[in-house]
Amino acid sequence: IPSSVILVSENRLPFTFSSARAMADADLRWLGLSDSKVAETLKNKSLTEQLLSIIKLAKDQLAAAGRNVQSFPKGSLLYNVGTKGKTQCAHHLPAVVRLIVEDKVKSDAQATAAVNYILTHAMADLNVAELEKECGVGIVVTADEIEDTVKSVIASYKEKLVADRYQFPIGKILGDTRAKLKWADGQYIAKEVELQLYELLGPRTDEDTKPKPKVKADKKEGDKKKEEKKMRVIEGATTMEELIKTRARLHKVGENYKTEGYVLTPHTDRLLKEHLRRTGGQVRTRFPPEPNGLLHIGHAKAININFAYAKAFDGVCNLRFDDTNPEKEEKKFFEGIEQMVRWLGYTPAEITYSSDNFEQLYKWAIVLIEKGLAFVCHQTVEEMRGQDQKPSPWRERPIKESLQLFQDMKNGKLEEGEATLRLKLILEEGKMDPVAYRIKYCHHERSKDTWCIYPTYDYTHCLCDSIEDITHSLCTKEFQSRRSSYYWLCNALDVYCPVQWEYGRLNVYYTVVSKRKIMKLITSKIVRDWDDPRLFTLAALRRRGIPAEALNSFVARLGITGSQMVIDPHVMDASVRDYLNVHSPRTMAVLDPIPVRITNFSSLSLPSSISIPDFPSNSCSSTHDVNFSDTLYIERDDYHQGTASKEFRRLATGQNVGLKHIGLVLYLEKEITGEDGSVTGLEVRAEEVNETNKPKAFIHWVSNPIAVQVRLYERLFHHKNPEDATEVPGGFLSDCNENSLSILHRVYVDRYLATVKVLDRFQFERIGFFAVDLDSSKDKIIFNRTLLLKEDSGKK
Repeated sequence: IPSSVILVSENRLPFTFSSARAMADADLRWLGLSDSKVAETLKNKSLTEQLLSIIKLAKDQLAAAGRNVQSFPKGSLLYNVGTKGKTQCAHHLPAVVRLIVEDKVKSDAQATAAVNYILTHAMADLNVAELEKECGVGIVVTADEIEDTVKSVIASYKEKLVADRYQFPIGKILGDTRAKLKWADGQYIAKEVELQLYELLGPRTDEDTKPKPKVKADKKEGDKKKEEKKMRVIEGATTMEELIKTRARLHKVGENYKTEGYVLTPHTDRLLKEHLRRTGGQVRTRFPPEPNGLLHIGHAKAININFAYAKAFDGVCNLRFDDTNPEKEEKKFFEGIEQMVRWLGYTPAEITYSSDNFEQLYKWAIVLIEKGLAFVCHQTVEEMRGQDQKPSPWRERPIKESLQLFQDMKNGKLEEGEATLRLKLILEEGKMDPVAYRIKYCHHERSKDTWCIYPTYDYTHCLCDSIEDITHSLCTKEFQSRRSSYYWLCNALDVYCPVQWEYGRLNVYYTVVSKRKIMKLITSKIVRDWDDPRLFTLAALRRRGIPAEALNSFVARLGITGSQMVIDPHVMDASVRDYLNVHSPRTMAVLDPIPVRITNFSSLSLPSSISIPDFPSNSCSSTHDVNFSDTLYIERDDYHQGTASKEFRRLATGQNVGLKHIGLVLYLEKEITGEDGSVTGLEVRAEEVNETNKPKAFIHWVSNPIAVQVRLYERLFHHKNPEDATEVPGGFLSDCNENSLSILHRVYVDRYLATVKVLDRFQFERIGFFAVDLDSSKDKIIFNRTLLLKEDSGKK
């Protein structure tokens, strides 16, 4: 509620809060709002203030015209104006209210057009004649025009209407009619459509109200459509760029002033025009990571949004390192971050550094002190924490004193923690006077030892955006509470002010992404480094074999919303499988080998090698050759010692099994056992597959293989939320899965894999997807398991 309404009545007596609320409640009801709408509106302070201001304007204008203030039938139009009007065009709202009061604006379409006009002209003097023309004042759409237009639209759909009757989507008719008659009364159009449909179709029948029966598609046709849909996704039909083109509704370059909460100053028009001259109207975004760790899966969303937005509108995106905290920044993080951006398929227009602007940022800090908008403070970090802060005792210290102290901070005359430079403003969440500069005696990766004072993110971010002429400052939702300081700083320094837009963060269950907590995992030797495949850093996902294309597609499928999103890893796995299934060639590997000798091999006249397709399920013609001899290896799990149960369909006493790709059936002849009685090998007889000996199952195998190492990864944490103290009282380190990594030191794979390269990806038949690890060498090949194959609950 506006403070003026709460504190003082017309006879200058203080109001109680309850009486102020009752007054606001009565005013909102004057608009014709329902009880629930009034209650909902009162929860939104800024909207309530705007509506109360508009109501007062309307009542004053009605009273001045000698009209009855109590009964006013246009309340819905005033509510429309109040909800769509933004603070930066509030000074033009009286003109719109007057048009409604004088009955010149009669419909929601006209009211919306009027608000759009004053928003577009927020920085200019209002041309009332042009406003009236823009919102259709004086244009009368007659009943005959409405009748004729509806008749024409219905005629264009007549054949479909007669067939579908009232199950036809009537919204199409209403939409087409309103498009042709922009200023017509919407309610009158709806009534005319209803009347003409009745004349054409007659009254509704019971059949008209029944839902349409679902036509069961032919199974083959349905499967074909599913496959086509899957292929469309995999081929990139669902990309962040396409999503942004169709869903993103952000301001056009140079129209910053149209966005919610943007602050207008006497210089805004000039600054925007100068900005347009410098950029040529080009979209400019930036991805601004802090180089104190490697990027995680949430950053994949941020990278995609920033770079794809620029690409979608033929713009550019910079990679800007926010290197303002030298304590934790390392060269490897700068390099690793850039590598991951490029791995995701994006090329920065420029690579910039906040530290490049340290000199300019320092000069601007002096300007703020000279304007009385910043002061040097000696409160400790603990004293500044919390929401219920008391003003600093140094808030009103003399400007000259703050200037001298700030100079002393820069020249190294004060100790760390002894002083900070703070800005005189209050953020949305109530935080008072955020810190702009602090003292740190640290070596900086780029500026070396030039500085001992470093700007904070809150101070640096918006000003670097301004320096780089960023048009759309896209960031995660937690920065919404800093938007006011973003605009305040740019306007206080009289520099170009970009627009900040927020979107929801992306987090994942069963992991931690905090850089501090990942460092604890590393120092505790639970994981090897930032790229350990059990983590969800981008480097770890890449090392595990997750394709960048699949990750981009997954992020795009999640959409762009303002709410935080926490997903289960299997959701991402589904996108990755879709991609890998089409792009990872199939091969055979045996994780736990048992040797099998074919006793009648010489009589079978079989080739010494066979050609196998890389992608058996599609028309791809690429193949690879594998060896075949009298000795081969199968999975130990594919053999059952003794008589097997009915559920076991592979090799056992009295039960044959087929070999994939070679067309042979194996019959057990003999087990070779060790001293402890365990089976160390098998002897079998082989036959070519025919109608009489067709086996229940076919298994994979290798012959004359090479040995490789395979690393099998499971979830690193047992609980969904390892950081939740109620779920994991002992802390996230206590929740680690001790069996999250298993290493198989002697896995047999087809010999042709001896020439694989690091990060090559394969589907091991019947096992899963695997990628060549970074530790691999010519003499020692190592595979990481990326994912298991999608499980089929119908298979035993």
